[in-house]
Amino acid sequence: MIDIKLVRDNQELVKKKIATKGYDPSLVDDFIVADSEYRKLLAESEDLRKRRNEISIDDASREEAKQIKIALQKLENTLKKKEEKVSQLLNGIPNLPLDDVPIGKTENDNKVLKTFGTKPNFAFKPKTHFELGKALDLLNFEAGAKVTGSQFYFLLGDIVFLEFALVDYAFRLLVKEGFVPIITPDLAKSRYYLGTGYIPKGDEAQIYTIEGEDLGLIATAEVTIAGLYADEIIPEENLPLKYIGYSHAFRQEAGAYGKYSNGLYRVHQFTKAEMFVYCLPEESEALHGYLLGLEEKIYQGLGIPYRVLEMCTADLGAIAAKKYDIEAWMPGRNDYGEVTSTSNCTDYQARNLKIRVRRKNGKIEYLHMLNGTAIAISRTLIAIFENYQQEDGTIIVPEVLRAYMGKDRIGFEKNLL
Repeated sequence: MIDIKLVRDNQELVKKKIATKGYDPSLVDDFIVADSEYRKLLAESEDLRKRRNEISIDDASREEAKQIKIALQKLENTLKKKEEKVSQLLNGIPNLPLDDVPIGKTENDNKVLKTFGTKPNFAFKPKTHFELGKALDLLNFEAGAKVTGSQFYFLLGDIVFLEFALVDYAFRLLVKEGFVPIITPDLAKSRYYLGTGYIPKGDEAQIYTIEGEDLGLIATAEVTIAGLYADEIIPEENLPLKYIGYSHAFRQEAGAYGKYSNGLYRVHQFTKAEMFVYCLPEESEALHGYLLGLEEKIYQGLGIPYRVLEMCTADLGAIAAKKYDIEAWMPGRNDYGEVTSTSNCTDYQARNLKIRVRRKNGKIEYLHMLNGTAIAISRTLIAIFENYQQEDGTIIVPEVLRAYMGKDRIGFEKNLL
């Protein structure tokens, strides 16, 4: 959540900033009204308690003490409801974009920072990853739909080893950079998926929740790694903490179907390797650039053409203060498609989860938290299949993965299901 003191003391600034994200500035006005009412009631409650402690218990004051007790009980009930309202309204105010984030109204206002690589020039009509995977018996969406439902799938044969190779490649690269490898639960309590910004209900629903339990299937390991230090204070000398997490990712993708929903681009379950960093506030900007650099290093190693986008204010979401995406070239759609995202969430998630740092001088404050995709397997498979396809329908394995795969080409033997 946003710093409550920041909203109280800088109302116009907060209104201006959240408006650039597409949020209604009246959210701030509603919060200020509710907060003022709450603080007024809180002051009344404290005055009554003070008076109760001052009076002596004798015949003359007994009736006054009785009336104070009754008044306090009524006031505390109202106070609790007002406090919940204030918390709800505060949580509805998004993180403020950093000053250098480009202002925009739609994703069309995102800024292209750079491009890398040469797009393949095929001497034949290229196929989509969906066509390639089906022809080689590597992808089976029909079986996935039968067993689970739409947008679920089976991976078969060499594509399974390709998934393992991608995870191993990313993990080994990042461990050399000082990241601690971690495998997290695939389930989290609502405090953690809500605290990291994942929505369980409505048109933008992302989380599959477990009926009768305070649990949801995570959309990324960001959710669970963020919960590692909830309610804890980390010594300054231990920061930054860098993790590379492995998990399955589950997403409802409610309302998200469209032009590119066929195949692996928008599915309900996939494997993901996620970078996550806890750091000092003054280090987060530099570390954000560092995470982007690592994402680029991973995709440059794979030899996949891509472009880097800086997301405009309207495309940041509620949690991020600044965000970069990498979009890989996908010949099957004759366009770029998102494969990674890295966000500087400043202290917004840390406030939600009460994660702080103890400075060397003893001062305690909220730290900053960042995340970044190392490998989102499903979309990376698309990029590899479509960029490395051959006229005979086989797929060249990127050179950096050949040692993991034990072969340099996919598609000579077919699988059976």
